[in-house]
Amino acid sequence: MIIGIPKEIKNNENRVALTPAGVLALKKSGHTVYVQSTAGLGSGFADADYEQAGAEILPTIEAVYAIAEMICKVKEPIASEYSLIKENQLLFTYFHFASSEPLTKAMIERKSVCLAYETVEKADRSLPLLVPMSEVAGRMSIQEGAKYLEKPMGGRGVLLGGVAGVKPGNVLVLGGGVVGTQAAKMAAGLGANVTIMDVSLARLRYLDDVMPANVTTLMSNEYNIREAIKTADLIIGAVLIPGAKAPHLITREMLKEMREGTVLVDVAVDQGGCIETCKPTTHEAPTFVIDGIVHYCVANMPGAVPYTSTLALTNATLPYCLALANKGWKKACQENEELKKGLNVVHGKVVYQGVSEAWDLPLSSLEDLLSE
Repeated sequence: MIIGIPKEIKNNENRVALTPAGVLALKKSGHTVYVQSTAGLGSGFADADYEQAGAEILPTIEAVYAIAEMICKVKEPIASEYSLIKENQLLFTYFHFASSEPLTKAMIERKSVCLAYETVEKADRSLPLLVPMSEVAGRMSIQEGAKYLEKPMGGRGVLLGGVAGVKPGNVLVLGGGVVGTQAAKMAAGLGANVTIMDVSLARLRYLDDVMPANVTTLMSNEYNIREAIKTADLIIGAVLIPGAKAPHLITREMLKEMREGTVLVDVAVDQGGCIETCKPTTHEAPTFVIDGIVHYCVANMPGAVPYTSTLALTNATLPYCLALANKGWKKACQENEELKKGLNVVHGKVVYQGVSEAWDLPLSSLEDLLSE
């Protein structure tokens, strides 16, 4: 198969879809890999590294899309890429369709095969291609939140860990999944008082067992959230419904119950956000203020630590990438239930329920498409 690795062009997105090690693995399996010039530079990989691994370097993004049967990316295509995508071309990347109607309709129009990292799902309901970036984003949420709590950044002027004789800051984490768990661990490590909420009692029992003493678990409901936000210095939105929009757990009117300078970090923003007032921001302009509350809503947080993120992502995606390249997308998805769940839009038809419901689009039978 001919595989193309374009350079990411989303604002301040420095990750790349595959490391040179990933390219070498594909080459050893008999595939041809084209990498756009400087695609890996932001992650610390030069064109020469890719050439040494067996890739061919192409000068432009147009050249990569034109020749490739499968495009491997990190982030969803943006408007300037739409016209480059060919009918029947396989795109393997994060899409988050439920948060973008224009993207969804563009991919339907292009009649490509869209296999989304974020909905590839194992039998135990875990999301193997979302986990590594969720780990990065969860840890970063505290790093960024702590920074924006500083007074010059618009925050309350609170040091999360406190000092002798001064209470530490209060961190509220909404969601006890991968992002929430990593956020709670990082905040606890800094010495903050941490409250982590989830709707699953089983998950809360687990977290109660494994978390340090400065982490408290609490059932997630509107009453408990309203009480907790009154004293929180930093609130992390970490709620995920695979392939669908996140629910709004904090509404606009609830901002009035928070103290001025409280910081909100909505890691769920690429799925619509679990805080009503959040809208996607960039690393270039990461925050905005509403009612005195600082909102940090960068939709590609791991892009700020691209070396770590690219290695972690390739570790997770490469086995699936090899399966798609070795067998073709249709056979690979027929044989692998995890990959099959990654299919969102195929040949202009929506085949994933969360996307269908998000934009009130007809849901086509994936089984029928796979048997054609």
